[in-house]
This record gives sequence, C-alpha cells and structure tokens, in this order.
Amino acid sequence: MSNLETKRHSLAHLMATAVKEMWPQAKLAIGPAIDTGFYYDIDFGGESISDTQLKDIEKRMIHLVKQNLTFSRDEKDIDSGLSWAKEANDEYKEEIISDLKKGGETKVSFYTVGTFTDLCRGPHVENTKEIQAGSFKLDKLAGAYWRGDEKNKMLTRIYGLAFDTKEELAAYLKMMAEAEKRDHRKLGKELELFMSHEFAPGMPFFLPKGMILLQELLKFIRSHSYGQGYQEVRTPQLLNAELWKISGHWEHYQEDMFCLHHAEDDVDFGIKPMNCPAHMLVFKNALKSYKELPLRLAETTTLYRNEKSGTLHGLTRVRSLSQDDSHIFVRPEQILEEIATLLAKIKTIYQIFDLQIDEIHLSTRPEHFLGERAAWDQAESNLKQALEEAQLAYHINEGDGAFYGPKIDVKVKDAIGRQWQLATIQLDFQLPQRFELKYTDSDGSAKTPVVIHRALLGSMERFLGVIIEHYAGAFPVWLSPVQVKLISVAESHISASRTLAEELRAAGIRVEIDENNETVGNKIRKAVNEKVPYMLVIGDKEAGAENLAVRDRGAQETREISRLDFIKELSDKMAQYR
Repeated sequence: MSNLETKRHSLAHLMATAVKEMWPQAKLAIGPAIDTGFYYDIDFGGESISDTQLKDIEKRMIHLVKQNLTFSRDEKDIDSGLSWAKEANDEYKEEIISDLKKGGETKVSFYTVGTFTDLCRGPHVENTKEIQAGSFKLDKLAGAYWRGDEKNKMLTRIYGLAFDTKEELAAYLKMMAEAEKRDHRKLGKELELFMSHEFAPGMPFFLPKGMILLQELLKFIRSHSYGQGYQEVRTPQLLNAELWKISGHWEHYQEDMFCLHHAEDDVDFGIKPMNCPAHMLVFKNALKSYKELPLRLAETTTLYRNEKSGTLHGLTRVRSLSQDDSHIFVRPEQILEEIATLLAKIKTIYQIFDLQIDEIHLSTRPEHFLGERAAWDQAESNLKQALEEAQLAYHINEGDGAFYGPKIDVKVKDAIGRQWQLATIQLDFQLPQRFELKYTDSDGSAKTPVVIHRALLGSMERFLGVIIEHYAGAFPVWLSPVQVKLISVAESHISASRTLAEELRAAGIRVEIDENNETVGNKIRKAVNEKVPYMLVIGDKEAGAENLAVRDRGAQETREISRLDFIKELSDKMAQYR
C-alpha cells in the first residue's frame, strides 16, 4: 500500500471514530481507501444523515487529526475476535470474522486510534500528524447494500476525498467543478445528442444530431482504426448457447449476458455481448491458406451486456454498445508486426483527438483461465516484447487478463486531466483451439492461427461520452453535427439565407438556419450555447455579397472571407480525418 493509500485508509478510521463519538449506536461495515480518498459503510439504525451533519463529522475529524493521535495494532486469535464483535453488538464485523474463520484464518488484527478500535488488516499512519491539515474533505452521501447484495440491508456510505497536500485537494476540486460543467449527460441533453428512457435502462437513444456524431465516428473508424486490409462482416446478435459454451463465455461470462429460452425449439440463446465467437465461425467457414493471413475481420454492430443497474452512467457505462471491433487471425511469426502496427495506430488516433496517452497496462493470466500455462506465458511474452520494441512504458496488472488471453489496455488523459481506459489489444491462443480453427501452412500441414482481439476507440458510446466532455461539446469542425449556423436578421433575409445554405450543403457542409422571429442578439446567444463552429449573420449587406462575415466559435468579432474560400476552408477541415 502506498503512503497516500495509507493516509486515506487512516482517514476512513478517523471518520469512523468521529461517527462513533457522535452516534454511539452506529454500526460499522467496511471502510477502504479508494482512488480519490476513502469511504465507510455505516448502519445508522434507520436514521438519515444530512449534508449539514456531514460537515459536522468533518469538523470532528479535523479536531482528531490535530490531537496527534497514534494508531496502535493488536492481534487476537480468531475466536477472541468473534467475542469482541459479539460484545460490541456489531453483526457486520461478526460476519466478516466468521467468514475469515471459515476461510482458515486463525488470527485477526485490530487498530486503535484515540478511543476507537476497529477490525482491520492495516496498515495505517503511525500518527495523525502525518496527515496535512486541509488535505481531506468529506464529499458526499450514498446508499450501499451490505456486501453489494440487493437482498441485504441498505447502509449509508460516506465518501471522503484525500490527497497528500491541501494544494492537491484544491486542484482536484477545481477539476471536478470543471467536470460537472462538461458532464456529457448534461451536454447531451442541451445539445440534443441523445436521450435515455426508463423503458430501456442503459440503452441510449441517439437523436438526429447524435446520429451525425456516430456516423462521422464510423467514417473515422473505417479510415483510421480499420483502414486498408480489413474486411467488414455482419454476424447475428442472437446465437445458440452451444456457441457460447464452446467459446467459454457460458461458463465464465454468462451472468453478464442477456439470455433467453426458445420454448418451441427448447433451445437456449445468448444475445451477443461481443463478436469474437461469431468471427471464429466466419473464419471456419472456408479453408484458409497461410497466404491469406493476417485475416482482419471487423464489425461495429450493437452488442448487449447485462451491466448492473447501479453501475449505469450516461454513455460511459451502458447495456447496448458498439465497438471498432476487429479480430485478426495471424500466424505466430506475424504477431509482433501486427501488434506494432496497432500500437502505432493508437498513437496516431489519440493525437487526432488531442487525447494524451497516460498509462499502458499489460494484464496477465487471471485465476480462472482457459488453456495451458505455457500458451499464456508465450502470449504474455509476445505482448511485452511488442511494447518494448515500440518503446512504450507499461505497468503489469497481475491476474487481470481476459479468461482467454492477456491484454494491453491504454489509458488516456482528457483536457482536464482525467484518465479514461479506451483501447485494448488482446492476444488469444485459446479460442482458435476451442473452435478447431486451421489454416494450410506453406508445407501443406494444418496449423492453428492465433487471434488478436482489438478495439482502438473501444465502445463508441463510451468514446462519445469521453469526447463530449473532453471538448465540452465544442467539437472539431469535421465532427460537429452542425458546422455552420446562418442567422437571418429579418424575414426578408430568409430567402438569401436559404440560397447560401443550399450552396454550402452542395459542398457537403452541415448547415442550419435560424429563421425564428427573434432578435439577432437572441439568435447569436443560442448559436453560442449550441457551440457551432461558424456563425454567419445574413442581413442587407450580406444577402447578395460575394464575401461572407464569419464569426468563429469563441470569437467576438467577425472576419471577412469569400464564399469559395470559406467553402474550401471547411471542406479541407472536414476531409482531414475522414
């Protein structure tokens, strides 16, 4: 555990200390450190806690920190620990200790700070003076089921933020305030991009402007994420359970799938959560020669995953999604070159969107996996070598690979410094064997290919959510649903506006005219809020003129440019990334 994690864990205990002093009857569940701070799940016996009381708890924590209290550790045998929990009338700690005993643990540790003692593995700071004043803040309240089970009691979760210094906390709070302004759910509604409905939880409805975004992104995927050498296919979304049993998903992934039973045929089906098993069938459809490899199959159809209701979040965590998904069937000697090409593509793609590659993670063999250890070792070695030859620094995530193969995950930072996991490259020796895939090698022998699973943008829905917030809704010209807004000064200028609009549309430019009977000032304010890249006011002077008065997004003044030059400027920007 890092020094910062230790501080965060210690603050969770200090928060619990403050709560027990203020609510002696409260019962404590769990209180871990998390990425931005800590939380503690607490049973207040049915009493609800307000934001005002949250501030009171924080004040009490500040008082405790100033006391320079020490954390002391004590170890008990498991039965003494159970007796302690029973005497404290704390069924949550009692259940935890009982489970530890069933798992073979013989001892448990406790930490005491001030008058408060809690069951905990640790570690903690030695003294509260190690925690800088102003470096933490209680953040929010939420509900949480005990052990995440909806059948259990709902507890009160108190979240806290904590950093090494008060300056780091202030910077984080500033970033979060900016993130709130950029929230893609808020901007999605304001810019009329997408909507949600209770009849389809976690499955977004894309509105006309949102569909333009999706279509432009799909064009980008075909030219940049896929490119030359890829072949698009379309496979069924409903597939027999026997397919998912062969692939291993029925055993390892079924709870994350939507499944149904066809009564007439007495057959179980799974709605497709990913394309890979279907692509195995496409490869197997006809005998392949070594000369046909690499064979790159691509598909962007909608997939469905049974995400838990509590995890759904706008576009970034959904149940229906599409990906710039591809499966590349290669000979073993082609692995490194293919992955090198993909890593180079990733660099280029994120530069185009002004997203900075922040971290690369290599996830290795999980506890439950398909295949032989030797094949996994070979796959992990291939990925390490590809990253090192590309001179890309990476972290090892032990045991976090997919059940069929290790993977590379790429995390990027957006305009305000938040990290997002997007691209993934997975190396798979298992599914080709399970589906008995073969190609004819140069010596005439039958060989099994290796499959590279890859998605460079990842989920298109998630990627859109990320870039809506990254750009704060002010998209680059090529991606903007409306590229030019024409504002007619009066009814007499509508005809000239329509003529210009048709000229721009003929050049492939997306145009809207504001013909409403409002003041020009109101129309301009609306266009600014809509974050349109270019705004043109059409009045007497502009109606028949060769030159246009263009106001660029973010500018206060207009610039003069000829119609032909303006059309060329937009056309060049639109063609740049298609």
